[in-house]
Amino acid sequence: MPKPVNTDPDFFGFADLLSEAERAELAEIREYLEREIKPLANDAWEKAEFPFEVVAKFARLNLAGYQYPEYGDGTSRSPLFTGFLSLELNRIDPSLAVFSGVHTGLAMGSIYNGGDQEQRDRWIPDMADMSKIGAFALTEPEGGSDVAGGMRTTARRDGDEWVLNGAKRWIGNGTFADLVVVWARDEADGQVKGFVVEKGTPGFTASKIEGKIALRTVQNADIVLTDVRVPEADRLQNINSFRDTAKVLAKTRGGVAWQALGVAVRAYELAREYAVNRVQFGKPIAAFQMIQDLLVKMLGNITAMFGIVVRLNELVAQGRGGAEQAALAKAFTTTKMREVVAWARELFGGNGIVLDYEVAKFFSDAEAVYSFEGSREMNTLIVGKSITGHSAFA
Repeated sequence: MPKPVNTDPDFFGFADLLSEAERAELAEIREYLEREIKPLANDAWEKAEFPFEVVAKFARLNLAGYQYPEYGDGTSRSPLFTGFLSLELNRIDPSLAVFSGVHTGLAMGSIYNGGDQEQRDRWIPDMADMSKIGAFALTEPEGGSDVAGGMRTTARRDGDEWVLNGAKRWIGNGTFADLVVVWARDEADGQVKGFVVEKGTPGFTASKIEGKIALRTVQNADIVLTDVRVPEADRLQNINSFRDTAKVLAKTRGGVAWQALGVAVRAYELAREYAVNRVQFGKPIAAFQMIQDLLVKMLGNITAMFGIVVRLNELVAQGRGGAEQAALAKAFTTTKMREVVAWARELFGGNGIVLDYEVAKFFSDAEAVYSFEGSREMNTLIVGKSITGHSAFA
């Protein structure tokens, strides 16, 4: 009797490291995402519009509560579980996963890690239930990779207030966020500080970036700050330099590796399913050697990606995972993801450029995942300094 076909992209069974209860919960989440979120995704992507009805749907999943249990249902989840959760979100739709990641990871993470207890208690409960949405404004028109040393947005202390001036670019959720974490350089000491700017603050304007070919559903914004006044009480009290900012980024950078894995997993699933159903020359194209070669190369990349992200999460849980490990994970997984989506699109032939077959969306979105949260080159130099003792940044 022939062995059953193995359709699982987790070929080595990394999910077995989760508890039985965690696997059951993830299965429920996958079913919910397939039923409630996926039907909205392609149309929103094609129109480059954000489907606001997903906010309530995401809120019912208690996504923020997984990372900040004291502000959720009080139940702590393992870092490995949150990694697999990110995989599931990105497997459904990378754009909507980015919406969630910007809100729960970057914005809430900045307040949770950079704010004092009063600030956490003031903002995070409303963010946890998604009654208020957050954004994270770091990148600038003239500074992406160089934003740490070249930040031009300034903050000037004026009594019990700060006056912010400058511009930010590529700010996810920026057009509709209720709270925007803005990073600015203190004119007095030259250090980067963090500020929570509330929607409607005078002098704060956000305009949507049009014409994107990737993550089209994400509402990226150009933000202009003109004499924006922020109370001292809204300055993140535990952020005193860019080193503190970098701690937030190091945590989310490892999350991007899981995003890349989710994108690659879905591209592989689509390609495998298409190959076994597409008939050419009298048989499924999956029966041809070159098609099997493509699928196995995809699966090999995915397996290597699983190994890195799972081990990174283990290190984080042990308090041993550093910025260098996160940087290598991001650089490696996004590079391998890029290969997987290209092979998947190739396998589809002409159908690979049509949104109806879904792989085109993942092929396009992969380019953004490859680039954000530190380019491959910048992450490579972080690791390079770690293994040689020499900085190549200057």
